[in-house]
Amino acid sequence: MERAAAWLAAMAATAAGVWAAEGNLSLTVYNGDFACVRETRVLELAEGTNAVRLTGMPGTLDADSVVLRGTGEEPSGLEILEQRYVNEPLTEERWLRVLEGTEVRFRVPEGERERAETGTVVRGPGNGEPIVRTADGVRFGLPGEPVFGGLDAEAYLKPSLEWVLRSDRAGNVPVEVAYLADGLSWEASYNLVAPEEGGDEYALSGWVAIRNDSGKDYPDAGIKLVAGDVARLEQYREELVACDMDPPDCELEEALPEERAFDEFHLYTLPRRTTLADGELKQIEFLRADGVKGTRTYVYEPLRGWRGEYGSRRADAGLNDERKVAVFIEIRNSAENGLGVPLPKGRMRLYRRDAEDGRPEFTGEGAIDHMPKDETVRLETGYAFDLAAERRQTDFSILLGEAFERFEIRVRNHKAQAVDVRLVEHLWRWGNWEIAEENAPHEKTASDRAEWTLAVPAGGEAVLDYTVRYWW
Repeated sequence: MERAAAWLAAMAATAAGVWAAEGNLSLTVYNGDFACVRETRVLELAEGTNAVRLTGMPGTLDADSVVLRGTGEEPSGLEILEQRYVNEPLTEERWLRVLEGTEVRFRVPEGERERAETGTVVRGPGNGEPIVRTADGVRFGLPGEPVFGGLDAEAYLKPSLEWVLRSDRAGNVPVEVAYLADGLSWEASYNLVAPEEGGDEYALSGWVAIRNDSGKDYPDAGIKLVAGDVARLEQYREELVACDMDPPDCELEEALPEERAFDEFHLYTLPRRTTLADGELKQIEFLRADGVKGTRTYVYEPLRGWRGEYGSRRADAGLNDERKVAVFIEIRNSAENGLGVPLPKGRMRLYRRDAEDGRPEFTGEGAIDHMPKDETVRLETGYAFDLAAERRQTDFSILLGEAFERFEIRVRNHKAQAVDVRLVEHLWRWGNWEIAEENAPHEKTASDRAEWTLAVPAGGEAVLDYTVRYWW
């Protein structure tokens, strides 16, 4: 507390540098709920020692990350003697302690009126009852309500950065202050609008949602977004501005964010400056593509997410009653398919237009990870209502050094058209295995996985029958 009081006294006694905004505020927002903030200012310094305060800082500022540097073409001879971050509210008690030994004016009530009285603060509150010397003598307690003349209260109501600087010369010195702050984040979201039933070309739009919970407004800021997983050591612990998916009266900016590779990540620069207020969620379109071809696939994977005990010899291990067939949309992220740009991770929502009125209806959503170009986006959108499957163990035996397990998988199709269903089986019991018998060809897609593609006729069913042999 003594150190804080000393700083306050120094700031009060020394003419603080004048900070003048140049309209150059920029943010680089990362996926990890933090941002790098840069502010360009001009310091009006006297020759020698200067006390400088920059107010209105975010309450989530990482004090160890602050960097102050001169940006002028000529050397400024600027030297940083001390630097600190202040995030303490200004109180009457605190300021009286700072003003110990100085004269303070008090407002003393007298009935319906009041009179002014001055006194010297001998001891401020906090170390016992305050002591004030007035013309009448020394008294314990305050004679009235203190009035602090010349105090810029606004400077202390919000977190601040403070420096003691030494300058070789007097004059204006352009500087940049940069720091990391938590509570700023962004994420991508995508709308994938499908044509009427049976079509395979989509309209894809991508949006970035930037959230500011840092405790500070960022007016007219240039914003960059970094897509990727940036390592950072853990040191400390709505307003929606957007267009609907299919808006009748929404004007979109023609300029989309510029994307480029940056180190091991991808950097998106928003095309125009914008204001990001505290507590605000703002959405900006960054991707627009029509005629994107997608393939719908059906997958039956009854053991997805299940972890069996390696080497288990229990006959009933890995059996369940899963009957649902998942639906996936697969989109090649290539220039030939109207894309071919890095896609940051986020949520992708799927809509399909109703043939009756042409309006898009929501049909599912899923999450995608950071997706480089020329890779395939595989979006799970839910389960097929008109497809059902069941998996049944028909035989199990253990012999000397080997085991045999036989399964029958039935898929029923209640649709008016035939479909192909991918069957995924996890062969987890032992590291050595082979498909001993099968009524359809399989593909070994992993060391513990085999897949089949089953053609299921409209209004009918198809059956896979296979036997796996394990040995050890």
